[in-house]
Amino acid sequence: MKPIDTLEDIERELASLVQLDERLVRVVDIAGEVPLRRRSADFAGLCNIVVAQLLSVAAAASIWARLEALVVPFEPDVLLSKSDEELLGVGLSNAKLRTLKAIAEELKAGLCLSEAVDWPGEVAHKRLCEIKGIGPWSADIFLLFCAGHPDVFPVGDVALQAAVQHAFDLEERPKGKVLAEIAEAWSPHRGTAARLFWSYYRVMKEGRETLPV
Repeated sequence: MKPIDTLEDIERELASLVQLDERLVRVVDIAGEVPLRRRSADFAGLCNIVVAQLLSVAAAASIWARLEALVVPFEPDVLLSKSDEELLGVGLSNAKLRTLKAIAEELKAGLCLSEAVDWPGEVAHKRLCEIKGIGPWSADIFLLFCAGHPDVFPVGDVALQAAVQHAFDLEERPKGKVLAEIAEAWSPHRGTAARLFWSYYRVMKEGRETLPV
């Protein structure tokens, strides 16, 4: 399965999407630039997602910088060698500390995060969610922006729900299975569809023209 590695990949995927669903032509026109936003598909990449959850960008960056300074090199064995006191001292919560340790243990046991792009989307999602502390949203964000998986759509993301509702003039915000059924029509390009609707959501919030399709 070819990962989404470049802006050219996104352009190619967008062209395929509008052929699958003509409603997306207007969404593409309104959304404008659809950014790549790739990160490393490794231990650091997944840990960074965990650290940043429910924090402001500035707070997350500050904690991450202190964690990187403590865990050198940033590898599972090195993190596990640090005491809880040291790790909590950089600003981690107890829950996030437990999750980072669980990730480290999984990698030591043989999990290869860089191979996640080669797994079917549902399989990759399920495998990551088996790591204690990793929920559906974190798993999907890693698969999209770290592994570059082309066919993952985070149905629990509130911004995506709102964007799809607005774009298609739906009476209610589509959640869970409802949004999954809508997104199924965009397979195997759901990863770029997610990026597209995030860009559309940004335009919504900026108050520019966002008439429903």
